[in-house]
Amino acid sequence: MRLRATPKALALRLDGGETPEELRNLRLPEGLPLEVEVAGPVSGQVLEALLELGRPLTLIPPRNRLPAGTLVLSKTLRSGERVEHPGTVVVLGDVNPGAEVVAGGDVIVVGKLRGLAHAGAGGDEERFIFALELAAKQVRIGPHLAQAPEEQDTQGPEIARVQDGKIVVEPARKR
Repeated sequence: MRLRATPKALALRLDGGETPEELRNLRLPEGLPLEVEVAGPVSGQVLEALLELGRPLTLIPPRNRLPAGTLVLSKTLRSGERVEHPGTVVVLGDVNPGAEVVAGGDVIVVGKLRGLAHAGAGGDEERFIFALELAAKQVRIGPHLAQAPEEQDTQGPEIARVQDGKIVVEPARKR
């Protein structure tokens, strides 16, 4: 069992060896909901003890597992719009500046990517970002972050992926 605080919640990871007493003895700060990652087999008594804590809770899938499902959006994302999905996100349109796409899987934009894209949001650095025109100021893959150079000229479809611990962007036709 591991407990850590994030800006929006308390993140609790259950590995499968926890007892109901361990959960009941947790001293949790007030006001934050729980995000519970179940990474191993958990008994019904442990789940009951979790509910007895009397907090809003969200169950999240274990990290480093392949996300299931693909979300396909047939529209342009405008500034202020945010799309978050545990699997791959495909946008059939543009992602304008100020819009965000956060995916547990890959991000594929069949259009111009000028907003923020985060692939592998659960920490999976094996994911990629593809766009017909990659003009984003910032991209994220897993825990990695890259910012575009000032004089960036895009020349057709590009793919961003992690290589040797850094995000690299290359023409998609090269692969």
